[in-house]
Amino acid sequence: MDLGLKGKVVVITGAAGIKGSIGETIVQTLANEGAIPVIVCRNDRGVGYEKELQERGIDAAFIKTDLSDYKQIEQAAKTIEKKYGRVDALINNVGVNDGAGLDASMDDFMYSLKLNMVSFFAMAKYCLPMLKKVKGNILNIGSKVALTGQGGTSGYAASKGGVLGLTREWAVDLIKFGIRCNAIVIAESWTPAYDAWIKTLENGDEKLQDIVKKIPLENRMTTPQEIANQCLFTISEKSSHTTGQFITVDGGYVHLDRSLLTE
Repeated sequence: MDLGLKGKVVVITGAAGIKGSIGETIVQTLANEGAIPVIVCRNDRGVGYEKELQERGIDAAFIKTDLSDYKQIEQAAKTIEKKYGRVDALINNVGVNDGAGLDASMDDFMYSLKLNMVSFFAMAKYCLPMLKKVKGNILNIGSKVALTGQGGTSGYAASKGGVLGLTREWAVDLIKFGIRCNAIVIAESWTPAYDAWIKTLENGDEKLQDIVKKIPLENRMTTPQEIANQCLFTISEKSSHTTGQFITVDGGYVHLDRSLLTE
């Protein structure tokens, strides 16, 4: 299916993660569709990704940005404005489940909010004039933690709950401009970061098997590619009448009846 993304400027935050991470997979999938990926991230891997894409003949950009600093985000938006003059879609992807729980310092809690939620607001705010020019749209990457809780991660849970609230608020705010806003809610996805976390556990293999058994559809984790595919469909004109929605890509993990989970 041609999603009509060729030549579209798509800004993706936190997308210079390890190969195979959700953000990086979104970038590669956009490039394959002929879109123009603009990576806004603090990780210097972005330099290599930009070069790799440009060597493939793809117009791509990396703007090194500490997403916990709204002034750097404002400067990133100015750079995008100067280079492209428009934003067809903004994908707020950055997110770190940082373990800032009730026993964390106030500084750690506030940092979690800045990175995982305030950055979404700042990106939307500073990219809004460019989105208005072309009736672009916003896609926020959320987490099941906003809906279920997890334990020991108050900052991340509060942030992701806020992200869902912002999604609905912006859908209302921006409807008069023809700008859509949706969220993708992710549960258990097999990413390099997830793999690294499992390996830190003494009983990692056992824990992984226990998690996988609880995913109703096919008893497997969602792949980053499946998430990327949903993201591209949602920002495309194929989803032109979808706004204010929380689209859960999780094999039924969060919402389906637990009676499905039989041995």
